[in-house]
Amino acid sequence: MGEGWDPLVDDLRARRDRVSAMGGTENLERQRAGRRLDARARVDALLDPGTFVELGALVGSVHRGVIEPVPADGLVAGHGLVDGRPVLVGAEDFSVLGGTIGLGTAEKRRRLVDLSEQERVPLVLLLESAGERGQNQFERRARTPGDLQALARLSGSVPLVGAVMGAVAGHSALTAPLLDFVVMVEGAALFASGPPAVLEATGQEVDREELGGTAIHTTVSAVVHNAAPDDRAALVLLRHYLSYLPTNAWEHPPATPAGPDADPRRLDALAGVLPADARQPYDVHAVLDLVVDTGSVLEVQPAFGRAVVTALARLGGEAVAIVANQPAIAGGAIDADAADKAAHFLEVADAFHLPVVFLADTAGIPAGTAADRDGILRHAARMFAAQAAISSPKLHVTLRRAYGFGGALMALQPFDAQTVALALPGARLGPVPGGGDPGDSAALLEHGELGGAYAAADTMRYDEVVEPAELRDALLAALRLTAARRRSQPQPVVRRGIRP
Repeated sequence: MGEGWDPLVDDLRARRDRVSAMGGTENLERQRAGRRLDARARVDALLDPGTFVELGALVGSVHRGVIEPVPADGLVAGHGLVDGRPVLVGAEDFSVLGGTIGLGTAEKRRRLVDLSEQERVPLVLLLESAGERGQNQFERRARTPGDLQALARLSGSVPLVGAVMGAVAGHSALTAPLLDFVVMVEGAALFASGPPAVLEATGQEVDREELGGTAIHTTVSAVVHNAAPDDRAALVLLRHYLSYLPTNAWEHPPATPAGPDADPRRLDALAGVLPADARQPYDVHAVLDLVVDTGSVLEVQPAFGRAVVTALARLGGEAVAIVANQPAIAGGAIDADAADKAAHFLEVADAFHLPVVFLADTAGIPAGTAADRDGILRHAARMFAAQAAISSPKLHVTLRRAYGFGGALMALQPFDAQTVALALPGARLGPVPGGGDPGDSAALLEHGELGGAYAAADTMRYDEVVEPAELRDALLAALRLTAARRRSQPQPVVRRGIRP
């Protein structure tokens, strides 16, 4: 090494060592208790081995006034690869001042968002923070950049995903709802203000699980999409989710090499899991598992709005989004929670050019004072607007019923940009029936109900009526028809109108 470099390099290495030490041995041991990972281990588990390149490691390393140096200013940030594709990642380091956000941290967060927009790569945020750092008041800077505004503007251009991996409050908690997909580790907590602040402000005593635990956010608030038992499972789930999406909105979703599981095939088993009698409930998951490529289903938000199933899957090796009514829940009637879940899912799917498969088997939307006071019409209108705005291919199937407004929510709109509209024999549509459904085929014929599918096909409301065993191959053929559209370079979706 040339003359004079040794002390400079030694100083740099010493600074890097202090950064790598994070919050110190005691704090790290506490952080790693049980099955938890520290921030750097989380980044390593998320990314392909050996691909992490850190950015901003020396932020917080300079002694400023009364502020002692803070390793990486509590945020491990940089870029790496997930399945060979680049991503940016920021992991809040709870071992350093509780992962709080200093002024330098804010600059790093904004830098990550700006790089994500500039380089058009996904952004992954691993959250565990007590929010804004109280010491910020002792440090004065000309202006601190805001990352939340930048995140909101970035939405729909690149995939935004994250995980809640511990206690998350304040500014970091506001980050989660701005992401497309959020996983929460069991035992973590997410709230605007923690239990002590709630007690002081309202006099209400509440523990963190009751205030903002995983069960609350996956089943009630819907801030979080999926739960995971531990840190590693959450990071595996984030990788899995990203595998269905393109790197950005200027690309199409990646396809996987077609194997035996992606080949065309008759679904002779479908009639065994899908009852012909519309009065008989069933679990639509069994239908999904048969229709798509074997083992390819990733359900999104399974514990919320359960009358609709939203899932990512592969069909002939191609990534698709699926919206399916769940007849096992209230006859598949689309309630407010289900409509909201589906609307968000549809907007994400369209933003990243995923073909959407609608599997309709619905009694419509709920009736009664509770549903109307819950704003079912507004929530349903939001889902309707989301499906109406889709520019990616739409593939509709009426499995048994598409009653009332429910059919419209499930994209059964004649000549409304569907690539295909299919029905199984005996499918019924139109107004919600006032009485019980006739049960046997002879009675159906007598009452003209079987004419539902055929009468609609007679006017091209359906392109074809298919046997259950033919359904997968019919969808594959429709997807093949869209190949030219999906080969041309796409552009980010431009949203028009005001969301209901």
